[in-house]
Amino acid sequence: MDKTARNSFYIIFLTLIAAIGGLLFGYDTAVISGAEKSLEVYFIDSLGLSSFIHGATTSSALIGCIIGGLISGYFASKFGRKNSLIIASILFTISALGSAFPEFLFFTIVTFNIYRIIGGIGVGLASAVVPIYIGEIAPADIRGKLVSFNQFTIIFGMLVVYFVNWKIADGQSLAWINEIGWRY
Repeated sequence: MDKTARNSFYIIFLTLIAAIGGLLFGYDTAVISGAEKSLEVYFIDSLGLSSFIHGATTSSALIGCIIGGLISGYFASKFGRKNSLIIASILFTISALGSAFPEFLFFTIVTFNIYRIIGGIGVGLASAVVPIYIGEIAPADIRGKLVSFNQFTIIFGMLVVYFVNWKIADGQSLAWINEIGWRY
């Protein structure tokens, strides 16, 4: 394999790794669809909370997305594109674990929403930084193809999560889904 082919393979490999940020963007945006009714039972109904709190809980990750999008330019310039993506991945991890086990430190709906907002910040950060990073590493002749792969992975992440949600609930009782299943 000549040097040009190795370089092209490396650029495509980096693009695929970076585009995982797009996949997580799509996944995290749509994942609430599988948990929304269970969250209503687990949090809202059991605590006697309002439909406003239900809506705020359902959309809390989007609040984080706004924050992440707003700070993405600063982070990309201050810490670089690669380090910003690493920060986004750390935020994704904290959010996933915290949202699944919001009672780890203390249990309230506020804790759950904080973890969702943290994940949203990671999503907003990645959604802006991934295409910048790919655009900067890609050769001009294939830049459009590689950057568009990020958009593909966003939609693919949305598609994947619907199948994941279906598989989690498949064959399970409604009581299990409402108590445990939503955590997955």
